[in-house]
Order: sequence, then structure tokens, then C-alpha cells
Amino acid sequence: MRIQVSNKKVYFKSYKKNLEIHPFWLRERVKTKNLVDKNTDQRLYDPSDLSHKIKIKRTSIDKESLKVEFSDGVKSNFKVKELLYELKGKKPYSSIVLWDSRLKKIPSIKYDKNMFEKKKTYNLLQYFYKYGFVVMQKTPRKKNFLVSFANSIGVVRPTNWGIYFTVKSRSNANDLAYTSLPLKAHTDNPYRMPVPCVQLLHCIENEVKGGFSTIADGFAVAKYMRKQNKDLFNILTETKVRFRFVDKNIILENWGKIIELDNKGEAIQIRHSSRLDYVPILEKKKLEKFYKARKLFSSLCESKKFEIKFKMSPGDLIIFDNYRTLHGRTAFNTNEGKRHLKGCYIDYDSTEGRLRHLERKLRLKW
Repeated sequence: MRIQVSNKKVYFKSYKKNLEIHPFWLRERVKTKNLVDKNTDQRLYDPSDLSHKIKIKRTSIDKESLKVEFSDGVKSNFKVKELLYELKGKKPYSSIVLWDSRLKKIPSIKYDKNMFEKKKTYNLLQYFYKYGFVVMQKTPRKKNFLVSFANSIGVVRPTNWGIYFTVKSRSNANDLAYTSLPLKAHTDNPYRMPVPCVQLLHCIENEVKGGFSTIADGFAVAKYMRKQNKDLFNILTETKVRFRFVDKNIILENWGKIIELDNKGEAIQIRHSSRLDYVPILEKKKLEKFYKARKLFSSLCESKKFEIKFKMSPGDLIIFDNYRTLHGRTAFNTNEGKRHLKGCYIDYDSTEGRLRHLERKLRLKW
């Protein structure tokens, strides 16, 4: 991919397309100090007030920069790498990698108290977006660490559970997560609008023999299901399901598809929680197909082919993509000792924003 100039025109060339860049597209990206505020990177003018008939008067290019003089007299020196980065329209993270139980090594990074403005945090977030989860090991178990760390890579999103929630077995629990019962593979909070994107779970104590954590790549399961049984895959992408949470203080409801696709037909969100979902009344044969499809999807997520099972150690903190990675837990015996986790939620915009900041600070892209 490259930028070329010819006859006062600028072109973006790649193996798929040869695109002439509109002069106005370049003009509104000029960042001279009289046009853009240096502290906020915001324009000091409204581009709608400019003439859209602006043309390129002169231009030249080398490996590092594109020099352009516009017909309104404005001159700019664009960095070629920055323009290419924007023209590619890519996210600030590497392409995702689908995985199953053959994943050789759980993506992990050892905690470092001085890591927050360094490449280690950048690598942590890259792992998260690449695999849909990452484990940070040997973190402090002090009371406020989880929220403090979460706010260092994003912004904590409070819910009716509070700023964070405590996962312990207790009597009269208002969610099965707060018992010693096994939890099937699920995504959290499908009843919220919108569903929280990123979940963090911090292991404080884990003295029991059971209570193993389980995870599965929902996107990998969806791809496999599409290939093996497209008819059942399709009904999960077409049928909106009602998800509902109830306790004495609140009733939360939302509708969504178990497998959500984007406009290119790629999976972008999994909503699956067998404790909370209610399919609407449909024609009998369609319902039979839906139930068969949901059962297949659920069994694949918990199968030897896709499920990874591991024991969290005190100090382990797992970050996983709640739109992609399903998680669960095996049963445990409370008489054997304590099992105590803390959790909270953040959203993509804040983690992506942090990744872009580190990318800029460390000059990893340009």
C-alpha cells in the first residue's frame, strides 16, 4: 500500500483498489497551529464553512512526507505513515486469532507496578483483542487494586451490582454466580442495554479443589457451526431472544441474537446465558430448529474441542471480551476453604482509547 502523486492529484494504491483522494479530504486534515488546537487536536473552524471546490495547487512526495499546497493558500506537510494508517481504516490492534482447546499457551503477562505507561500494558491489550482474553499474573490482592487497574486501561462501568462485584458463595444469593454450583459457558449480562463489552475477574482466594474456570472462543464456535451446519447457524443469527434478570430490587430485560453478525456476515457479538434466555413464540417447526441449534451451540462451547479449563491462582486477573469469550466454572465444595473473586466491567471505547494513546506515546505505528 502506498500514496502516489500525479498531475496535482493524490492517489491511494493497494492491491485491491486505486483511489484518488479528494482534495477536501486532505484539506480538512491539515493540522497547522492556526487551524487545530494543539491540546485537544480539535479543529478551530467548521469544515462545512469551506468551499468543497478546493483543489490541489502543488504537490510533492517522498518516503516520509506528502507536501500539498491548496487553492485557498493553505500549505501542509502530511506524514505518509499517518495517512496510510488512516486510509487503511484499521483498528489499533492486530487481527484476531480464533482458538480452540488446542491453544498451546494461555496468553498471559506478569504484573509490574510500573507497567501502566509502558509497552507491557500495550502488549496486554494486544493479547486481549487478539485472543479475546488475557491473564495478568501475580497482581496485588489489596482491596482497591481491581478498580484501580481497570481504570488504568479504561473506565469502570457501574451496574446494579455497584462499581465492582464480589463472587463468593453465600446464602440467599440473587445470582447463581454467588453459589458453589457449576456455571455453564455463558456471556455476562445479556439483559443489559448495551451489554458490557469487557469483564475483569480478580482472584483473591482459591482454596477449594474444584471451582475451575472454563472459557471458549464463541467466534470460533460460530465459525465451526456455520461450516458444519449452516441451517442451525442461521437460525441463531436470525432469532431475537429475550434475556431477563430479576431480583427484589430490579428487573432488567433486553433482546438480542445469540450470534450477532455485522454487514459482512462476520460474528461481532455472542449473547448466551441458558439461565436467562426466553425465545419468543414461533411456528412449531422453527422453534424445534432453534432449540436444536441452541443446544448444539451450547454443547460445542463446553466440548473437549473448544473448552479450556484452568485453575485461577490468587493474584491472577483475567480480562476477557464479553462479546466473544464465553466463561464458566466447575462446582466446588465450600467446606474445603474459601473461593473469592472480584469483578467489574469496562467498555471497548475506553480500552481502545488507551491502546491508541500507548501506540502514540510509544510511537509504535509511526
